[in-house]
Amino acid sequence: MGIPMDTAALLGLFLETLLYGVFLTLYWFTLFILLKKTGIQRQLLLPVATLLLCIATAHLIIDFIRALEAFVFKVDTIGASDYYSNFASPLFVASTALCVTQTILADAIVVWRCYVLNDRKLLVAFPCCIMLLASVATGYYGVGSLSRARLLSNVPLADYGCIATFDTLTMGLSVTSTSLNAWRIYRTRCFMPEGFAAFLPVFVVVIESGALYSTSILMLLLTFFIGSNGQYTMLDIVTPIVGITFCLIILQVHYGVGGNLLAEKPTKARGNHEPLSRARCTGELEHGTNDCAHCRGTGDQSI
Repeated sequence: MGIPMDTAALLGLFLETLLYGVFLTLYWFTLFILLKKTGIQRQLLLPVATLLLCIATAHLIIDFIRALEAFVFKVDTIGASDYYSNFASPLFVASTALCVTQTILADAIVVWRCYVLNDRKLLVAFPCCIMLLASVATGYYGVGSLSRARLLSNVPLADYGCIATFDTLTMGLSVTSTSLNAWRIYRTRCFMPEGFAAFLPVFVVVIESGALYSTSILMLLLTFFIGSNGQYTMLDIVTPIVGITFCLIILQVHYGVGGNLLAEKPTKARGNHEPLSRARCTGELEHGTNDCAHCRGTGDQSI
């Protein structure tokens, strides 16, 4: 409880604004790329990216309104700390609900990518879907419980457990799915003789699709368990981080980050036949046909 509630909220608004600017910039780059695509890449990824931006925008607007009420309009009638401690406020409920929705949407994207990358195996998708459904139930139940608590001191212990369960499920789902995705991509590259360079795409996927989002959720968990008001700062910045992660994945696949090194090295070592095969494979992945036996499941449609 070292950080005052108003300070945590103001810091969260500042960081959220910065990250929203990053997200907005990446969204426009992603938009230009997806408008040139066809099929599932444009029909599914473009609406999802737009929905993430809309949620992040609505969340930022609500946080700005709350800051104006706390520090300007109601500063003489109620203190800023007391204002932010009122969990029954409709604006707080709406802001938390948007954050939970954005998190659940991110989890659903991660589960879908894991399902596609692993050849649409139900054995992989079923446990992740169970965790996702449990996350949905605990997340929205937690929002409803907080809205009835009114003050921080009135939050029941069971509701704290519900919030902790939601954060833990989200963290576990992100780490598990990202690990499965990285392992799947590594297995499709393990026949390459480049040594450590073969691990490069794995690390790119882990860093861009998992580390940023998982780290933010981990920090949210840590601040929650130690009882710090910094958890409310983390709640604000998680929303744009979800969109940043999603756009980074699309940009990484489009520009072939981590793949150019692997595509160029065989040219010197093995002559012209194998590079031609690899180039054909790369082309299939770029266009989303996903027909290559070695790289099946790692195309653009598996984002």
